[in-house]
Amino acid sequence: MTDHGHSQQEIAERINAPPGRGILRDVVYGGIDGSVTTFAIVAGVAGAGLSPFIIVALGLANVLADGFSMAAGNYSGTKAELDNIRRIRSIEERHIRLYPEGERDEVHAILSQKGLSGRVLDEATDAITANRENWINLMIEGEYGLGSVDPNPFKAAMATFLAFLVAGMVPLLPFLLSFDRAFQLSVIMTMAVFFIIGALKSRWSLAPWWRSGLETFAIGGAAALMAYFVGSLFHP
Repeated sequence: MTDHGHSQQEIAERINAPPGRGILRDVVYGGIDGSVTTFAIVAGVAGAGLSPFIIVALGLANVLADGFSMAAGNYSGTKAELDNIRRIRSIEERHIRLYPEGERDEVHAILSQKGLSGRVLDEATDAITANRENWINLMIEGEYGLGSVDPNPFKAAMATFLAFLVAGMVPLLPFLLSFDRAFQLSVIMTMAVFFIIGALKSRWSLAPWWRSGLETFAIGGAAALMAYFVGSLFHP
């Protein structure tokens, strides 16, 4: 957990430029899915007893095609989220213009739920509704449960794609480098990636690094076992 300073300048910098949700979710999502899907192909093809060349060909196709597909999907989903926020903002702008008293009552109710009361509540309501932008931002957060910092579709897509690409290449490396016991090495390296992703994820949570690592390790391992089992059903 990282502490931050509380000088007037540090507080102003954080409040005036909030980071929003960031790209943590996108990186973890892309990294885990890249490892799982690529290793699923490796395990399934290996289980079927096919050649390393086919493993590499299918694995590379998955890394590029599925990685791009995930990035495009994340871009579209994040943009839809952004469009929805803009739609709600326009609704609130119209409501404030047409029904100012009713919208003011909503601000009053939102601030009351945050613990304000009496004269302080009335003064806070007056202060918020005196600024149109602050008024809209409070309504978006208090009435719809949405953050005031807009998501970035392009940044989300790039984070997903790069994480997918990096993590997805790991299961293929032993085959690309023509190592002996390539499949065994692929298993070890991929399981290590699952654990590392989980351990790194713990930096942004309260869970111990080893527990977060084991959780991701178990999720990825289960997917790999299923893929290998299915592939083995087609072994000649």
